[in-house]
Amino acid sequence: MHVEHIGGARLRATAVSAALVVALLAGCSWGTASQEPTGSSSPTATPSPTAVSATPSSGSPASVVTGEDAHAALATTAALLEAAPVVVVAPAGDVGAVLTAASAAVATGAPVLLVAGGVDLAPELARLGARHSLVVGDVAPGDLPDDVGTIALPAGADADALAAATGHRFGDLVTVPPGGESAAVRALAGPRPAVLVTADAAADDTAADTPTTSPVPDAATPTGASTGADAGPGSLPPTEPVVAEGVLALADGVVPPAAAATLRALGVEVLDVPGGDPRASSATVQGIAAAAPSAVVGFGETFGSPEQLAARTATARTGAELPGGGQLVFPSVAGQPAKRYVALYGTPGSGALGVLGEQDVPATLARAEQHAAPYRGLTGDTVVPAVEIIASIASAGAEADGTYSRKRSVQDLRPLVDAAGAAGQYVVLDLQPGREDFVTQAQAYEELLALPHVGLALDPEWRLAPDQVHLRQIGSVGIDEVNATAAWLAQLTRERDLPQKMFVLHQFSLRMISERERLDTSHDELAPLIHVDGQGTQPAKAGTWTALRNGAPPVHWGWKNFYDEDVPMLDPVQTYQVQPVPDLVTYQ
Repeated sequence: MHVEHIGGARLRATAVSAALVVALLAGCSWGTASQEPTGSSSPTATPSPTAVSATPSSGSPASVVTGEDAHAALATTAALLEAAPVVVVAPAGDVGAVLTAASAAVATGAPVLLVAGGVDLAPELARLGARHSLVVGDVAPGDLPDDVGTIALPAGADADALAAATGHRFGDLVTVPPGGESAAVRALAGPRPAVLVTADAAADDTAADTPTTSPVPDAATPTGASTGADAGPGSLPPTEPVVAEGVLALADGVVPPAAAATLRALGVEVLDVPGGDPRASSATVQGIAAAAPSAVVGFGETFGSPEQLAARTATARTGAELPGGGQLVFPSVAGQPAKRYVALYGTPGSGALGVLGEQDVPATLARAEQHAAPYRGLTGDTVVPAVEIIASIASAGAEADGTYSRKRSVQDLRPLVDAAGAAGQYVVLDLQPGREDFVTQAQAYEELLALPHVGLALDPEWRLAPDQVHLRQIGSVGIDEVNATAAWLAQLTRERDLPQKMFVLHQFSLRMISERERLDTSHDELAPLIHVDGQGTQPAKAGTWTALRNGAPPVHWGWKNFYDEDVPMLDPVQTYQVQPVPDLVTYQ
């Protein structure tokens, strides 16, 4: 490793041999000025040196970076860069060195890598094609390969020393308080980035009467690429910052400073995503939609696998939000309100099947809002009005297709579905399939389920075996059919980049869903909910609630209030005294 030290105001520059300069600059396109004899009227010079730049990657649409310091820095370069002829290197754990390295990186457009035990930089440097490095702080000669030329700076170097080493100009000195390193690095911006120093380094500079800002550049000096104005023979080759177009970084928590420096060196903005799901809040959804990234890098284990992050980002990129905000049915991000729903149940045009059908579309939506309103004073969560529409209705006769299920047409349901979406209300389509399977019936309503604000409910009470008839037997369904329906709905949601969908299972007895413990709750696209449909006296309803929750899979829970069958029907205060508090309350 060939090393030359460029000192700050408190250090003297060491001598450098001609042989070292030749070795360092070998292979670089570095021009040398030539002078005509005194008195010549036409001085000439070789062309200006050609700037070298990092090359952003055009690889994966999503990457996830985990770990601290050196590992995160290494993973960041792997995710963002195809090549980097110049790199900045500092020792892990040396805060001052990392801050100085960050300022240098943003000026030069070079990535930051950290030397640490258990981290081998050689393979990454070879992949990047690195030939030149700016080493900040105490890095041993054997920590970098011999074929990487090196310029050395002390931690806390000032603007003049940085300019001499990089050929770029720098802005004001900024003192970074303990714990504020990541935020300070994220705030860096070219072409004249601030010089970041620790409080201790700033105090030492003040005591030594050290200048804390770089000179104001001459008006004729272009900013951005290195001009050589501040560079000497012991400086990096000219560099020109580049922008990693279409890349957005997502952070759940603190981005390690070295990794943040590489992001800023490549012009990559950082969007904070608390909880790691970019669909969770309106702020993150709209932030991603506005950026419209072609690739994202997530910092934090909560982002999951790259495949999961890519799918979630594709959904957020659409900007389509659910009623109540964001793209999750039940968001659970710290500091953000959760959601609960209050719905009317029935089918349009028929009061016999529930209160939803007792009035026209505008009055139905107004009534849904009236039912939801009292609940808002009982919780800090967002309460969303909703309608659960019976799309296929259990019938006493076989119907023409023999299914014992009368299917409402999409055209019949569309006016209420569209009006509810426009009014900020959620929609659930309820299936009573008779002798037809749930998957087939759900597919018949794909046009409506492809809308962002429409979820699906399965009503096993009305799922008949081939020899059964409604009201003579209570229907039931096997878990494999339920899981197949969930898989189809999840695939539809994923393929169309739709917000998460509520997936409701109605139940008032355990035998209605056989092997319920095998319910597949793994679909990221769905929010499963078991809706307890018991009616009658409140002690009986409470018993049903307890029995169904015992041994249940991890789901959300719904409660139904019956106007005519409950004795008595609970009011909103009483309903929210049910434990756990229902996520969905439906009125029939």
